[in-house]
Amino acid sequence: MKSIKIINGLVPDFEKMLMIQKDILLEDGKISQVGNIYKEADINIDAKGKIVSPGFIDIHMHEEELDMTEKDPYFIAYYELKMGVTTCIGGNCGANRQSVEDFTGYIQKNGSPVNYMMYLGHNFLRSAVGIEDRYRASTKNEIDQMKQLLRKYVPTGIVGISYGIEYSPGIETEEIIDLARSLDSDKYLLSAHFRSDVEKSVEAITEMIEISKMSKLPMQISHIGSCSAYGYMDEGLKTIIKARMEGADIFADCYPYDAFGTFIGSAAFDDGCFEKWNRTYSDVLLTEEPFKNIRSTEEIFFKARKDYPDMIAVAFVMNESEIIQALQAPFVFVGSDGVYRKDSGHPRGAGSFPKVLSRYVRENKNLDLVDALWKMTLGPANRLRLFQKGEIKIGMDADITIFDPQTIRDKATFEQPTLSPEGIEFVIVNGEIAVENNQVKNGRLGKFVRYNLE
Repeated sequence: MKSIKIINGLVPDFEKMLMIQKDILLEDGKISQVGNIYKEADINIDAKGKIVSPGFIDIHMHEEELDMTEKDPYFIAYYELKMGVTTCIGGNCGANRQSVEDFTGYIQKNGSPVNYMMYLGHNFLRSAVGIEDRYRASTKNEIDQMKQLLRKYVPTGIVGISYGIEYSPGIETEEIIDLARSLDSDKYLLSAHFRSDVEKSVEAITEMIEISKMSKLPMQISHIGSCSAYGYMDEGLKTIIKARMEGADIFADCYPYDAFGTFIGSAAFDDGCFEKWNRTYSDVLLTEEPFKNIRSTEEIFFKARKDYPDMIAVAFVMNESEIIQALQAPFVFVGSDGVYRKDSGHPRGAGSFPKVLSRYVRENKNLDLVDALWKMTLGPANRLRLFQKGEIKIGMDADITIFDPQTIRDKATFEQPTLSPEGIEFVIVNGEIAVENNQVKNGRLGKFVRYNLE
């Protein structure tokens, strides 16, 4: 492995909350020196005027559905890599797109564009024990079967359990708590896609807090923007603040868009959705053929629901001011919630991190640069017990993103959701250059990272 010396770059100091010019030496996959470095290196990068950040950590995204017969099954991970992300956490919202052991086994054998960690999805478990009706609760026998499966998957290194409560409305709170309690360590992390949004969002947040308290496990509230950014964000954040003051271990994440995206056949689009959002069919954009980039009509909406339930649809229903409010909260990280099918989907999977740095840091000044970087690096690293990632310090993993703070910007749009950003000059994964000037040089440097229970 070649050594890399990065000179003249501005590095975030999260203790002082300042940007400080430092040189960095990377050797054998680790940061070996920080400061004034005189040792020669195999590769030299002059980062004058650039930000040298820890690699971004996407605490909430959705992994590929691997086709083991394809030459290169990765696509989502490439979009993540090209926007500066070096570590991704998949299996969110209760869903695994294949079994954890199949996915992690593939990474361990073939490598990956990014480092991956995985949740075990509750809805994946429900399907595995034969529950096809998302509107019914699990029986005691089925819950016992899920517990047995959970014990099988614990040794694979999972982060914890993720829940997609809205996607399976029949799930009862007791079922969630019962399954969580069967984890054999209080260090596991739960994450949950809320039960309800809009006027019931505070009730949904309260339920997630209660799950954390009753299971005695930390809770990560997923994409709080799509839960509460309908006039209810202020109350939702206050509910979390109160719970945290009372000792609850609650954090959240948010993507920087005022539109959400999910499968058109999901329960999110069940009867009554437009009334509660105060929107119409035309506020939904379909992303795949035969309706690619077409705004929905009533006829198209129901045809897509019936004939193309796995098509990703984008709903323009949230308030940007409340997305900003969420991103400003000290307990909210940046998470893309990226998911694609056939290169179609929502631009958040290719643009979230650059968009925060361009629109909300540089242009609108809603966030301080160091604070934004903390929400993308050290904050989620600590949450995920990634104690070797998230900071530029000696001995840490050499996951580095170098970008120009004056030019970084997202380019992905709702019509072209996979366009790569501008301004990211280098992405280094495990001590080797993965991306240089927006071109992938090596897409197999990532590893599967087991969750640290020590």
